[in-house]
Amino acid sequence: MTGGRARAWLELVRGPAALTVPGDAVAGAAAGRAPARNTALAMGSSLCLYWAGMALNDWADRAEDARDRPHRPLPSGRIAPAAAFGAAAGLTAAGLALAAAGTRRQLATAGALAATVWAYDLKLKHTAAGPAAMGAARGLDLLLGAAGADRPAPAALPPAVLIAAHTAAVTHVSRHEVAGGSRAAPLAALATTAGVAAAVARPGPDAATARGCAASYLLTAAPALARAAHRPTGPHTRAGVVGGLQALVPLQAALAARAGAGAAAPVLLTLLGTARRLSRKVSVT
Repeated sequence: MTGGRARAWLELVRGPAALTVPGDAVAGAAAGRAPARNTALAMGSSLCLYWAGMALNDWADRAEDARDRPHRPLPSGRIAPAAAFGAAAGLTAAGLALAAAGTRRQLATAGALAATVWAYDLKLKHTAAGPAAMGAARGLDLLLGAAGADRPAPAALPPAVLIAAHTAAVTHVSRHEVAGGSRAAPLAALATTAGVAAAVARPGPDAATARGCAASYLLTAAPALARAAHRPTGPHTRAGVVGGLQALVPLQAALAARAGAGAAAPVLLTLLGTARRLSRKVSVT
């Protein structure tokens, strides 16, 4: 594969944004006390399903992108629509296969996640249910990590709700990233971010690490969202979406710390730095 074609595929699956995915499995596994093998399978499964969703998203939006984002791989002709759809189907199958190698609950959760991803891309994205569907997908992604435990882990439900709430708020902002114009969406996302940070910073296991990660979460998401609320132009709104997406990593680290896996926090925060550097070269939206 040539360098130009490799870059096109990296753009299609939003390569840097994929670094926000493994932390879901880590946070879920910490809450569920899942064994390392099943956590690794959950990471692989969720990465495959994330890439599948990105490829399917651009396949479904190819006509819209030809008008608003002609530089993307499909409208620019660098990747054929059939190849993108085939990649989405193949990656979905791979994600389900990896989950099936774990536990039955992991397979069931991955199946629900895959169904949510396909429903969002093909039907729900441009409806009022779109942000909630995207939030549900992220929540299920965290639960996929918890599903690797030997027993059900109800402790994973609260962090899944927090991840889902943040994601839904940022997704609502993303609806205005082309033309801008909305102050309400970034303001609502700011309020959600503050509420999520407060919930994560409550007393619990490894509270000091959790509070530090919660502060990093706020510092990653809030400034760009505040600028988007102050000046809701397309570029400022896109920057708010990027900040909100990258903020998932310190949020995952905080949730893992609250579940007693504070040692995972430095590793996850390293992913944040890498994602920031790569996002300067390849768009995450």
